[in-house]
Order: sequence, then structure tokens, then C-alpha cells
Amino acid sequence: MSVIIFADQSEGHIKKAALEALSYGAALARSLQTTATAVVLGPISNDVAAGLGKFGVSKVLLASSDAFTHLDGQVFAEAIAQAATAENAQVVVFPHNPDGKSVAPRVAVRLKAGLVTGAIDLPDLSGGGFVVRKNVFSGKAFAYVTIKSPIKVISLNPNSFHVQEGDGKAEVVAFQPTVAAPRVKVTAVNKVSGEVPLSEAEIVVSGGRGLKGPENWGLVEDLAKVLGAATACSRPVADAHWRPHHEHVGQTGLTIRPNLYIAIGISGAIQHLAGVNGSKVIVVINKDPEAPFFKAADYGIVGDAFEVVPKFTEAVKKLKGI
Repeated sequence: MSVIIFADQSEGHIKKAALEALSYGAALARSLQTTATAVVLGPISNDVAAGLGKFGVSKVLLASSDAFTHLDGQVFAEAIAQAATAENAQVVVFPHNPDGKSVAPRVAVRLKAGLVTGAIDLPDLSGGGFVVRKNVFSGKAFAYVTIKSPIKVISLNPNSFHVQEGDGKAEVVAFQPTVAAPRVKVTAVNKVSGEVPLSEAEIVVSGGRGLKGPENWGLVEDLAKVLGAATACSRPVADAHWRPHHEHVGQTGLTIRPNLYIAIGISGAIQHLAGVNGSKVIVVINKDPEAPFFKAADYGIVGDAFEVVPKFTEAVKKLKGI
């Protein structure tokens, strides 16, 4: 019996959400008094693979074939299901990021396993049960889901479990699953360079229609730059083509869970909150004291963004000695 964790990687680097999943899986393995094994699909170095021992896994199954360079949900699911069978896995853990969302349900089907997506806590194992807590109704309530199947599949919401780093080193074992040729052909990869990816960002500065036009977006970018943050926007801003749609956060855009979310000129409609209310700390800047976002904020500033944000940025610069 064991816990295996999908260590999602990109260009040889393990993604932050996967490091959280590794720490979560290792903690779960300790509770179950078993071992934790990572599965890495795609070309990464042996040193990087062995280094995953710092996050609590004792073994890494490394399938470094080029067949795993780009995500094909069917191929990845088949490989991870084979790894779970080979390791006699009791639980399979995924990060609840785009890759994990694509692969976890397929693995659950192959293993005839119960599946809970978007877990936010370690399972409650009292009384021999296996109860997983997750957010529902856009984060307004919790659901407690019991999995009774012999094998369980869980995906972990980003920023729900702290990365726990020690000084261990994992055994790296070459893994050669038997999978079909990928049916997904990647013809081009367009990368956004020089920016912090929204899905990985610890801090996000976001703007709404209160900025009045794209010509004023420098306010958001200046503050994001001094904070080392990613930039985001509300849906009306993306729909008006002030900003690209890949920056749109909310129910119909990206769901993010940064440590700090700063909303500038965003009223806080429920659709927007659904995508950001998992943030650890929310700061709202809005001149309308009745803006609904203030009810969800940890800190709020009632004032004109064009006066408040430049002073905010200068204060951060002074604090950092920039």
C-alpha cells in the first residue's frame, strides 16, 4: 500500500501546485503509516527528481520519455494508472491545476476509484473512514465527501496546503509505462515572458472598470512590479479588450488562490468573487464604500484609485528601498 502523487512539471521544473500536492501526499502517507511515491512524466534531470525527497516522498518514478513532453490526458492517465497499480497505491493525489483536472478523473475511471476534486484539507481518517473536505457553491459552503472505494483519487486545491520542505533525498527509479502514441499534436506554444504566471503567483494585483480605460493600466502594472506580483483583471475589462482574456479571473475565467489579492476599482460581483475568494488576504481599493467587495475583504481602502494606488506604490518602494 502507498500514496502516489502526480508531480506535474514544465520544462524540467516541478510546478508549485505539484510541490503542495507532494507535501500533502507525504503527510497523508504518514497518517496512513505507509510510503509516498512521486510520479514524474516528462524530461527532468535525475537531480531534480531526487530532490523531491525534500518534500517527503521516498521514491520517484521517472518516465522521462519525450512522449510526455506535452499533456495528453489519455496518455498521462494510462501511465499514472499503471504506476498506481505497480505501487499498490491506496491513494492517488493530483494538484487541482489544469493538468490535474484533465488527468485525475481519467485515472479514477481506470482504477475504479472514488474521486474528490478540489480538496482543501487532509482527509479525516477517524473511525477508519476517509472523509474529504472541499469548497462548494463558489466557496460559500463546505462539502464533506466520504470515499468508500479501495482506491481513492484526490486533487488538491492550490494554496490549500503549505509546501513542507525538509532535507531528504528520494530514490529515483526509471519508469516505462506502456502507453499509446499521443493523439494530441501540439503545433505551437505561445509563452508569456517576463511575467509571473497567474496560476503560480503568490501576489496578484487586479484591476476593474474603475480604472476607466486601458491607458490607465500603468497604475496596476507599477504596483505589481514593485510587489513582484502577477496582474489580473475582471471580466468587463477583458471583454472591453483593455486586457487579454488570459488575465481574466472569476467564475468564467481563471480561479486563483494567491496569498495576497489586491483589487483596484473592482466592485466585487459574485461572479468575480467565485474566482478569487480562496485568496488568503484580500485588499480592496474602491471609491464606492457600498461596493460589495468590501464584505469579502480583509482590508479595504475607500478612495479614488488614481490617488491611492500611486501612494501605495511609492510606500512599497520606500519600504523595499527601491
